Amino acid sequence: MEPRFHHRFPPHRLLHAVFLIVIFVSATHQITVHGSGQGGDTALGLVCDPSLDFENVRIKNAYIALQAWKAFIDSDPHGVTDNWIGSNVCNYTGVFCTKSLDSPQERTVAGIDLNHKDLAGRLPDHLGLLFDLGIFHINSNRFCGTLPRSFLNFKILFELDLSNNRFTGSFPRFVLELPELKYLDIRFNEFEGKLPEDLFNKNLDAILVNNNRFSDSLPENIGNSPASVIVLANNKFSGCVPSSITNMTESLDELILRNNGFESCIPETIGMLKNLSVLDLSFNGLKGGLPSSIGEMVNLEVLNVAHNMLSGKIPESLCVLPKLEKFRYEYNFFVNQTDNCLKLAGFDDKRNCFKERPEQRTTAQCVKYLSRPLNCSAFSCGSQPSPLRPPPPSTPIPPPSPSPSPLSSPTSSPSPSSSPSPFSSPSPLQPPFVPQSSPISASPNQPPTYMLSPSPENFSPPPLYYNCPPCDQRPIQCDHKPTPPSPSDEPEPPQFPPASGENNY
Repeated sequence: MEPRFHHRFPPHRLLHAVFLIVIFVSATHQITVHGSGQGGDTALGLVCDPSLDFENVRIKNAYIALQAWKAFIDSDPHGVTDNWIGSNVCNYTGVFCTKSLDSPQERTVAGIDLNHKDLAGRLPDHLGLLFDLGIFHINSNRFCGTLPRSFLNFKILFELDLSNNRFTGSFPRFVLELPELKYLDIRFNEFEGKLPEDLFNKNLDAILVNNNRFSDSLPENIGNSPASVIVLANNKFSGCVPSSITNMTESLDELILRNNGFESCIPETIGMLKNLSVLDLSFNGLKGGLPSSIGEMVNLEVLNVAHNMLSGKIPESLCVLPKLEKFRYEYNFFVNQTDNCLKLAGFDDKRNCFKERPEQRTTAQCVKYLSRPLNCSAFSCGSQPSPLRPPPPSTPIPPPSPSPSPLSSPTSSPSPSSSPSPFSSPSPLQPPFVPQSSPISASPNQPPTYMLSPSPENFSPPPLYYNCPPCDQRPIQCDHKPTPPSPSDEPEPPQFPPASGENNY
């Protein structure tokens, strides 16, 4: 896909011009910014050498922004910013220049790519001087704090990748005011609070917010989103799976809600998502049965509903879907399945209530859970018919096998792709991979390319409980605490996701 560069100059850009004039006048003198060092906030003096020769105003503007950022970087173990010296910012490592859209005879900074550089520090307000930025990638570093509101100046930014850092605070709502933004990746950070409704009204192609601390219920307007990939896994969402998700019939390709606290029935109209290829609802508290309409999802390749409280029969039409390859439904209370399900290469049916199948729940567990009345409308998730409650099994069920081992830290990383792009991004449910190749070198003749939507391969979720190091230390695997097992005579709640390698797509 070609870069989407559309640049106009609305009237309010006059305010930007006034701001630039102030900056440029002060640039010939000492500029004082405030950074954060070992002892807290300290004044950092920046001097724009009057003898420096800049090829145009945009490059001078970028020089001021990048020098301020360099002053805010507390740790640069690989010397990435060592060559951030002088007026030729297009030769700085991780900085990419191209012709300006509104003035092709001038070069400007169009992309920043500092992925996997192990940089620690903060983002200064001066970055807002990079008005022509189209791509901003800083994943897999140790940047802390909150995002500067000067990002509002990025009027043609279409890719924002802040993943795998240590940013905090509520969802940065102002990024939703960026008119050209298409790809939003803030996964593996410490953002918290509720997702704003405006997130799903914006014309985004990818929404990756997994592995943060977001909570509360999902906005009911999630179905308004035109995104092809929505990944909300490994947060603290609760409540219902909104039935409006079935409005995304044309656009949605991957929906991953894994490992949250959703407690409702699956919308009966889920089968309307006929273009969906990946659906992961595992490790929640979903109840009721699998809707019969799920057998109409003709493009479904991966379905994971494991570790919920689902019951009833698995629809016969589900396991004969033409593209279905992997179906995970272990740790539920299903009572019937067809032989076609057992023929799937990636099926897993243990710890259910199936007759004559190994590693199932005990009869006592199944009878106790299946005898409870269930009314999906009681969840107040909109109009959903209540699925029929299946009768308890009439014959004893083999005793269960030992529960899987507690969640363990990932022991290995997947291999990089055979031909990585300088702007490639990792799969949405896995911490971004650090390649072994040499660092990316900047080239003034190499404009950034558009990021393709990621695929949910090689899922290795992090622990649910975090005890992370301070932001000026190297990233380490956070400690975690496993959930104690449930008594053998009680229905088991959903368990934490398994260790790395057990659930790869």
